[in-house]
Amino acid sequence: MTDWVDVAKDGELKEGQCRVVDVDDVMVAVFYREGAYYAIEDMCTHDGGELASGEVEGDQIICPRHGARFCIKNGKALTPPAYEDVYAFPVRVEDGMVQVCDDRFD
Repeated sequence: MTDWVDVAKDGELKEGQCRVVDVDDVMVAVFYREGAYYAIEDMCTHDGGELASGEVEGDQIICPRHGARFCIKNGKALTPPAYEDVYAFPVRVEDGMVQVCDDRFD
């Protein structure tokens, strides 16, 4: 069974903000954008660097190391040097808490 991990209180993250949480030893970046929460693995598929400290432009996160862009909504790799997508995790709001889980091994 999948365990849900608390990220923040609903409303705590402001537009464009991100919070990184450890979900079963996987770093997950949770974004708030246009009234919704999105979660992707905090690891660039180009070189394994973290993504969360990158700039958010619209629904894209720009890798701070080499400039690859990923969609924060679905993890799609949008520009080189990254060609592989990052995993997008399910997010929910339960009892006023934003939560994320890693459902890959259920």
